[in-house]
Amino acid sequence: QVQLVESGGGLVQAGGSLRLSCAASGGSIEFYHMKWFRQAPGKEREFVAAHSSQGGYYYGDSMLGRFDISRDIPKNTAYLEMNSLKPEDTALYYCAADAGPIRNIRDAETVAVWGQGTQVTVSS
Repeated sequence: QVQLVESGGGLVQAGGSLRLSCAASGGSIEFYHMKWFRQAPGKEREFVAAHSSQGGYYYGDSMLGRFDISRDIPKNTAYLEMNSLKPEDTALYYCAADAGPIRNIRDAETVAVWGQGTQVTVSS
C-alpha cells in the first residue's frame, strides 16, 4: 500500500508562490492518478488538481492558470506548484492517490490513499 507524505506548506503573502511535494513510499505512483484536494475551516473539501496515470491534467476552476500539478516517477513524488496565491487559497492541502476510473478524476470518493495534509496560509 502506498503511503503519502506532503511537505512544502507555509505562510506566504498574496501574489506569492509555493511548491507542495507529496512523497510516496511502499509503491510506485506511476500507476495512480495523483490528486490534490484542499479544505478550509468551515468549508467542504475542494478538488484542486489531478494528474492521471495516463498523463492527463485536470484543475479546479479557480486554480486553472495559477496551479500546476506534476510528478517525478524516479523520485516517486508528486508536486503542486501554486502561483499568484490569494487569501482564499488558505487551506489544508491533501495529496491523494487514486486507482479508480478516469470519470472520477475530480472526485474524492475513489481515492485509495490520503496524505496527512500540509497547511497553506496566504496573507493579504
